Order: sequence, then structure tokens, then C-alpha cells
Amino acid sequence: MKKEDKGQIIAQLAETIQAYPHFYLVDVTALNATATSELRRKCFKSEIKMVLVKNTLLQKALESLEGDFSPLYGSLKGTTALFFCETANVPARLLKEYADKKAVTPVLKAAYAEEGFYVGADQLTALTSIKSKNEVIAEIVALLQSPAKNVVSALQSGGNTIHGVLKTLGER
Repeated sequence: MKKEDKGQIIAQLAETIQAYPHFYLVDVTALNATATSELRRKCFKSEIKMVLVKNTLLQKALESLEGDFSPLYGSLKGTTALFFCETANVPARLLKEYADKKAVTPVLKAAYAEEGFYVGADQLTALTSIKSKNEVIAEIVALLQSPAKNVVSALQSGGNTIHGVLKTLGER
């Protein structure tokens, strides 16, 4: 590969890393061509951009960016696929689904999610428990609605009680 080509690849990688807020480093060494194609299809359905990269080019791309990505450098061994996504927990759930179903699976090496580093396959459960922005908003809305619902239901039940008492008194 020519030096100019490498420079272009490094620039493209750096641009893609900046475009997405979260990315995962995944070891796909154990996967054959059929399994890799299936993984690509599942990534596409889950709105995950999957890119196979050379570790040295990825490291140079990370070094060219602002910020310290050095915790990820130790994970750059073997065959590495990058999973780019907008929602932090989607790739983790996909990898967990693979781990539950298949004997040969892609393995999490490291991840950069929610401005934090997760290094090692043991971090997969922590990554799956990260809530997306929409999930957090839904929880907050539910919490805000619950007191109002309680007041409305109390007022409605109280109205029925008063009506029942008045009706009983009227009949006497």
C-alpha cells in the first residue's frame, strides 16, 4: 500500500470516528466469510456501520484526533472490526445476542461509549445496561406524569364518593 493511500485511509477513519459519538473495537478473527456477511447484515439492520481496519492505521487515526485514546491501543491486536453507532448500547446488545446464540462469536475488545472507555470482553454487560437518550427521556416523562396521574385519579375517586353519599342521603 502506498503512503498516500495510507494517509487517505487514516484521514477517512479519523473523520468517521469524529462523525459518530460511539464506537466499538470487535475481534472477528473466529468468523468465516459466511458468518461475517451475516454479522454485516445484522449491523446494517441495527444501524451500525461496520468497518474492518488495520490496527496500525486505526491507531494513527486515533492519535491524529483531539483527546486521549491511549486506553484503546492495547486492544489493537488481531483482526479488528469497528462498529460505529449513534446509540451507545446497540452494538453491545448485538454482541450479547451473538454470544447467547452462537458457539463462534465476535468478541468485544474495547469500546468508546458515552465519553468513557470500556476495555475487555467482561465490559459487555456494562455496555448493554447503558441507557440511550430516548430511554432516559421516556423515564423522565413517566416520572413527571406519575404525580399528575395520582392527583387526577384521587379527584375522580373522591367525586364518585361524594356523589354516592349525596345520592344515599337524597334517598333517605
